[in-house]
Parts: sequence; C-alpha cells; structure tokens
Amino acid sequence: MIYLLEDDSGIRNFVTYALNNSGLETQAFELPSDFWRAMGENIPDLILLDIMLPQEDGLSILRKIRSVSATEKLPIIMLTAKDTEYDKVSGLDSGADDYVSKPFGIMELMSRVKALLRRTSGSDKNVLSVGKVCIYPSKHEVSVDGEKINLTLKEYELLLWLVRNKGEVYARDTLLQKIWGYGFSGESRTVDVHIRTLRSKLGGSGDVIKTIRGVGYKAEDLKVD
Repeated sequence: MIYLLEDDSGIRNFVTYALNNSGLETQAFELPSDFWRAMGENIPDLILLDIMLPQEDGLSILRKIRSVSATEKLPIIMLTAKDTEYDKVSGLDSGADDYVSKPFGIMELMSRVKALLRRTSGSDKNVLSVGKVCIYPSKHEVSVDGEKINLTLKEYELLLWLVRNKGEVYARDTLLQKIWGYGFSGESRTVDVHIRTLRSKLGGSGDVIKTIRGVGYKAEDLKVD
C-alpha cells in the first residue's frame, strides 16, 4: 500500500490512477488530518509526501514520521514544486529517501517508487521475535506462527517497544511517555486498553506480554514444560 498526501486534486487523482493501474495499490489524502488517521490504522509500504500543504507542512510531517520507532525507516518520497538546492537538502536532511520536483513525468515517478520499494523490501535481517510472534521493522509487519496480523500504529509501537526490550518491566507511565509522548493528556488506562486488544490480536501468543501486578508490563518468551 502507498499513501499519497497531496492537496492538488489534479495531481492527486492522476498519480493515484496511474499507480493503481500499474499494480501499486494507492490511497490518497488531501489533508494531513485524514492522513494521520489512516496512519493510526495501518502503516503503508511507502509514502509520497507533498511539502506545501494546508494544516501542516510536509517537512513537519516527515520529521514526525522519522521520530517514531515504528515508522523511522518508512520509505518516503517528497513531491513538491520547490526546486531549489536548499529545499532539496532540507527534505533529504529531514529523512526523505528521494525527492521529485513538480512538474514530473508519471513514468519517472513510478520508476522511482518501484526502485525505492525494491531497495527496502529485501530480506529483513533485524527480525525481532518473542515466542511465535515475529516483528519485521523494515516492513512494519507482525506475524504470529507465520500468519500476518493487522495492528494499529500504537499497538505496533507498543509491541515493538516491549519486544525490543524483552524481559524488562515497564510501568504504565513510562509506556505512555515512550509510545504516546510527553504531551499526551490521557490516562494510564490507555495502556491497559491497548495491551488487551494487542493480546486479543496475538491470539494464543498473547501470553508473551506479561502483566507484572502493581508495576506494569513486559514481553518474554513462553516457557515450555
């Protein structure tokens, strides 16, 4: 899945049509708010991101994506009318993988998209696992006993954090800070709710997430009798 965030309806519709017709499933968004809602549900394989946007500029969105462990390596191509060396450097320094200036040819864009997907879809040497649960950070995927499962962004980040720090116990407040950020105004119950839904989605492997009564949570391999 490719996410396209572009406020120009002509470009948005044309690029979406072309990519979908070439076999690259694409979902387009006009507003950053709609884009963030979709990101909260599913992480795409690649993002095409405009810089000049309403609500929030593309460079700010890029930096936010790169600041989260679940999306820090997500392939991103910047699409923008800005064509100065400074703008290109700013985008690349902020974490963009490639930069395409408008107006662009659709064949060139598709070629760059496919090339970037090839570079980032190779075998994942950094697979994380606990029990039968495997996490593939470069692809933002989770599988249980070989079967892929769908997680929301926060469920994924929570699982990734616990598995990366397997065996260590984390208090609810600490998890709120690590996953939701210091500016989050919700309650610690948010963690409990996400842990519950995460365990449900992991099915029989949900027990890899342990509750340490009065303290918090940790991930650990299941003991075999």
